[in-house]
Amino acid sequence: MKRINLAAILLILSAFAGAVYADITLQSKEEVEGTWKLQSTKNSLTDKEPIPREDTWVFKGGKVTILHIPRDGKFYDQPPVNYEIEDGKLKVALLGNDRFDVFTLVEKDDKSMTLKGKFGGYYYFVKK
Repeated sequence: MKRINLAAILLILSAFAGAVYADITLQSKEEVEGTWKLQSTKNSLTDKEPIPREDTWVFKGGKVTILHIPRDGKFYDQPPVNYEIEDGKLKVALLGNDRFDVFTLVEKDDKSMTLKGKFGGYYYFVKK
């Protein structure tokens, strides 16, 4: 009986282990510096289909510029806004007011980066 219970617990834990991401604490702006192509977004990790994206985020000198944003069949570029690292999270200023979008770094290597938004959305980038 104990073996069956142990096997059931291990099976349940293994099913959830792949869906767990640990947040990574950002130490400095240099960790995100560069040009990042946003490939897709998901509203949650369990979403079956990612939403394809076409914009590019350029982090440089404490500013982020979002380029090639699709809107109504056309594309536009957002003017640069400030970004900072606070409490290990990426804070990007919202255009036209004093508020910020807050992102947590989920995964990063030399060629890719995954950010999680404050409302749980996931942003999948590749380095350009």
